[in-house]
Amino acid sequence: MKVLKQIMKEIKAYDTIIVHRHQRPDPDALGSQGGLVEILKASFPEKRILKAGDTVAGLAFLSQMDTVNDEDYAEALVITVDTANQPRVSDQRYNTGKKLIKIDHHPNDDPYGDLLWIETEASSCSEMIYDFYDHHHGELTMTTEAARLLYAGIVGDTGRFLYPATTPHTLCVAAELSKYPFSTRDLNDQMNVISRDVARLSGYVLESLEIDEYGIAKVILTHEVMEKFGVKDSETSAVVSLPGTIEGVVSWGIFVEQPKGDFRIRLRSKGPFINELAKKYHGGGHPLASGAHAKDLEEAEALYQDLRQIGKTFLAG
Repeated sequence: MKVLKQIMKEIKAYDTIIVHRHQRPDPDALGSQGGLVEILKASFPEKRILKAGDTVAGLAFLSQMDTVNDEDYAEALVITVDTANQPRVSDQRYNTGKKLIKIDHHPNDDPYGDLLWIETEASSCSEMIYDFYDHHHGELTMTTEAARLLYAGIVGDTGRFLYPATTPHTLCVAAELSKYPFSTRDLNDQMNVISRDVARLSGYVLESLEIDEYGIAKVILTHEVMEKFGVKDSETSAVVSLPGTIEGVVSWGIFVEQPKGDFRIRLRSKGPFINELAKKYHGGGHPLASGAHAKDLEEAEALYQDLRQIGKTFLAG
């Protein structure tokens, strides 16, 4: 694959490499970022390779960020992973380096960077990083820590291998990574555990979920609800998949009120594509898993009505 050779050529050409990922990272963002950095550090110990981004809440067991100074970017190669759109890159200094490479598995709606490697069929960016290593296995070194991080990223973005993006290749990659001496059981336990507050919120989500005649569901998590259960916005990712476990639910949205009264919306689907809807409402993502934003409750309701129409059309076949 030509682009993989080009990426390796650029990596070899730079003494400083800085890897970024998206804001409010999930396991795949941290896994692909940290996994790539660990592989490159082991393969090129003479190079300075750094992880850049905001503070990681609740996922510190996966990866910690490095201190990156402005001057580090002057002659650096910058690589972004798992980040489709430029506004979502964590730490906007990503565009101040010498050259920029984008590695991602989301639809390429914002084709930024000097060199791009996009694989929308990949289950995760972590799977792509493994494929990059495998393509250059004679020159790159896999470590136990890199394997742990990439495995976590794959598990996170496939919903523990339940989502449609899971392919036979995904399972083969996970099997190869699991051969390294880290405990997949301990890692899964760390990723699966939730606080008692989130457990109580889960009960609220299941009890309060509104489901229409087309199998379209929603739940609104207001300031009052979040305060009642003592849960932060970053912790709501743990409840996103819950509606999909209910019989008859086809697509759904989790509407989380933000400090200024706007809403962060997590959209999921088991059939109709929702990423175009997400784009309409200031977001984007995968066909069956996207994120959007509404400026107020009225716009949030408008999005939900559009989602209902998508569900109606889908059922009509």
